[in-house]
Amino acid sequence: MASKKSHIWEFVKDFLIINLGMAIYSLGWAAFLLPYHITTGGMVGMFAILYYVTGFPMSVAVLLANILLLAIAVKPLGWQFVIKSAYAVAALSLFLTVGQNIMTDEAGNLVQLMGEGQDSMACVLGAILNGVGVGTVLLAGGSTGGWDIVATLVNKHRNITLGRVMLYLDLLVIASCWPIFHDWRMVVFGYVTLAIYTYVVDLLINSTRQDIQFVIFTHCHNEISERIIHETSHSVTLLNGEGYYSHQDIKVLITIVHKRERVKILRMIHEVDPAAFVSQSRVEGVYGNGFNPIRT
Repeated sequence: MASKKSHIWEFVKDFLIINLGMAIYSLGWAAFLLPYHITTGGMVGMFAILYYVTGFPMSVAVLLANILLLAIAVKPLGWQFVIKSAYAVAALSLFLTVGQNIMTDEAGNLVQLMGEGQDSMACVLGAILNGVGVGTVLLAGGSTGGWDIVATLVNKHRNITLGRVMLYLDLLVIASCWPIFHDWRMVVFGYVTLAIYTYVVDLLINSTRQDIQFVIFTHCHNEISERIIHETSHSVTLLNGEGYYSHQDIKVLITIVHKRERVKILRMIHEVDPAAFVSQSRVEGVYGNGFNPIRT
């Protein structure tokens, strides 16, 4: 019963986090990017260009396009992904509408919060908010829709990373500003926004997915290994060692765990063998059982 309640709470918490992420993401667009006619990559960036040309509401375009994509994605990607993504898209559409209404003055123009001529600052702030918003949604297991869905579908059937697919699409969207507007400013600001946004997303995601490698020199190798195996989801590699000075045999344990488990492992080692010699180092790009699948 407790496990079921915990599962329900995790599901609810994910949706609350998705709401927060979409609110932050929409704030970046409504308060900084749209008023200064700045675009970036992604399907939302494409619809921003459509909005600048025709005035067609971004929120409506985002909603309609993603309904079609999610309908296609149900079978190959599963209901859980689609439900969270559909909720994120609906929240994005709602927050974009609310944000634009709040930022629109009596004349029907979007208010430039930073004042006129502050395009660079608006670009930076909008990109940061976009990155924080999307990163927050991704951490909750959701998706902002658009290229995320397209890239996931491609990745499902081809051994191509999500990042590479999305990068190609983003570059194409931003480059399209030149033949439409004949304005290099929009192209340059678009790429700057994309670079900052991507960096912020990576920073947010990687800060929670860093892994730790422990190298443990101990005479209590059996006890420590058993505890690591049974109290975490990770295994241990056991090596035979010899102290060069003492010429005494010693066992060397190597294990890689998630960053959040670091303190737990250190306490575990201290409880079993306070005299153990321990080295820890941060590792990135860990692939295999319990970590990330290998992609090229």
